[in-house]
Amino acid sequence: MVRGARSASSGDRAGRIRMRDVAAAAGVSTATVSYVLNDTPGQTITEATRLRVRRAVAELGYTPHGVARTLRSGRSRIVLLHIGSLVAGNSLDSVVAGMSEELRRHDHVLLVTTDAGGIDDSVLATVSPRAVLDLTKVATGTEEDDPVSGVTNGYHVGLAFHTITQLRHLGERGHRHVAFVLPAEGAGAIGHARISHAERTAETLGLTLEVIRLHTTPDGRGDPEVVRRLVEDTDVTAVAAFDDNVALAVLAAMRRTGHRVPGDLAVIGFDEGRHAALLEPALTTVRINATAYGRRAARISLGLDAGPWTQPPSEIIVRETT
Repeated sequence: MVRGARSASSGDRAGRIRMRDVAAAAGVSTATVSYVLNDTPGQTITEATRLRVRRAVAELGYTPHGVARTLRSGRSRIVLLHIGSLVAGNSLDSVVAGMSEELRRHDHVLLVTTDAGGIDDSVLATVSPRAVLDLTKVATGTEEDDPVSGVTNGYHVGLAFHTITQLRHLGERGHRHVAFVLPAEGAGAIGHARISHAERTAETLGLTLEVIRLHTTPDGRGDPEVVRRLVEDTDVTAVAAFDDNVALAVLAAMRRTGHRVPGDLAVIGFDEGRHAALLEPALTTVRINATAYGRRAARISLGLDAGPWTQPPSEIIVRETT
């Protein structure tokens, strides 16, 4: 008998044996139990461990709950998207919408998890998803390859690509000294990734880059002294903002200091927000084709051909601020 085995009547309070009971009896993780029961390919599980798990299942009388279809077909109809602590915004919402829409077309559903600590093994074990996409790793470049594009660090369609799009526009407008401005707090791993991409892109394009963290007031206005220093004490002629919200904060600060856009300082946003075109002057920004990215992610997760990009992964929406 495996260690800690018990009858169904002595299980949890509801009297039902759960996967964690099997894992405890077999001395493995719940994820390992799930992998064994589903014969998940690509797992380095020894035959001895597999036998121990199956023995625990038999002795405890474990009956999978809610995944009977998965066990019959060998794969579930759930795709798990992990977004961790990524800040909600236009692109993130569009990725989720695009994935969900495409998965529904193929009789699958999308499950989104937000645990900042990473993907919980118990979730994987309980849901047994068809595929898992960790968007935090894709977005920040901590994965060696971007599973959606198949290109290292997503330089063809990922976050780095969009940063290149943003800075190249300023370079084409003749700006050689650029400030990359991000919020003083709250940018997290995405902020570090954007800085890294911006620094690499600036070097490639022959730009001088200054990284600025901007403090803002509760009403979203940027620190006017930061803008005053950029215009009057540096060679910076343009701002590449972390996102449209930061760009708006810079523009608000410029109004307070009396500086002109784009005469004194050009400003370009990122991840086009709904209000960018309503400003005066209207904000030039980067529009990310995130819905298409989500659809492609869904197709690849199902083992389908994603097909060619019919539109650029991102593009510049030229307005008045550059």
